[in-house]
Amino acid sequence: MKKIIGVAILAAAAVFVLAALIHQGQKQENQDPQVETQQEVALPDSGHTLRIQGSDGQITQMDLNQYLWGVVAAEMPASFHEEALKAQAVAARTYALHRGTTNNHPDADLCTDYRCCQAWIAKDQAQSNWGDKAIEYTNKITAAVADTANQVILYDGQLIDAVFHSSSASATQDAVEVWGNSVPYLQSVTSPEGDGVPDYESQVTFSSQEFKDKFSAAQPDAVFGDDPAAWVTDTQRTTGGSVHSVTIGGVTVTGAQARTIFGLRSATFTLTYADGIFTFSVTGFGHGVGMSQYGADAMAEEGKTYSEILQHYYTGVTVEECPAEFFKEATP
Repeated sequence: MKKIIGVAILAAAAVFVLAALIHQGQKQENQDPQVETQQEVALPDSGHTLRIQGSDGQITQMDLNQYLWGVVAAEMPASFHEEALKAQAVAARTYALHRGTTNNHPDADLCTDYRCCQAWIAKDQAQSNWGDKAIEYTNKITAAVADTANQVILYDGQLIDAVFHSSSASATQDAVEVWGNSVPYLQSVTSPEGDGVPDYESQVTFSSQEFKDKFSAAQPDAVFGDDPAAWVTDTQRTTGGSVHSVTIGGVTVTGAQARTIFGLRSATFTLTYADGIFTFSVTGFGHGVGMSQYGADAMAEEGKTYSEILQHYYTGVTVEECPAEFFKEATP
């Protein structure tokens, strides 16, 4: 009997150990993908080199993919949907190759100033900004650049000027109504911005004197009467709802000029006057032409691919492998 009891105890112990080993194996199997996602994926080279002028004026040669990674990280929130990030990568690649042939930098192809070319951020700085999301976001952007390898946006076989902005007021703007130049692929289209766009609606207020001083500094020929309520007249709007032109103090300026003069987030605004205060009620952020980044994210959430997003925002274009003739290699 004792032998039987001993055998039973040993058998039970063996079952327990076996179960523990199986559980540990399953646990390890379940953990492996998590461990793998914490590893940074290498960014492949594109085989094409650019000369990039930094904020300090120094020029650095870098692979096109390395440059694009920094642009996407700087220009679009890494939390966005993967298809939106891919759309941004293709737009940025197209913009870079197009601008590289028309830029004002004699010794460089592009600079890192968003007011001139495209914003750019170094990987270590981006990862520092992302905190515990650093590896996840790094790999998302790496995938966006790598998965769209050498793809660009073409119109009639030529690289387009793939301009973009943060958010629109339900529709983008026609380039001719913002900059005065008609561009066939930069037409006004609907833009589903979605929820959660930061500062989508904003307000800027000025006293009558502040309003007068700001405009007069930019437009010295303006004449302001005694009644501030009569200072602003004849507001004209674009098909996309932005201000095309407005007359202030007898001087007509474009909506883009008014945006700059008064420091507004966009030219999609209404202007009211009451009790000595001028109030700008502004919608969206940016010039409103080309791809809306928040609109792209909303479309991606709806199931649209990056190609569909790009072909929506840029009228009549194709998304395809970049012809070799558009690659201009950097010289030592």
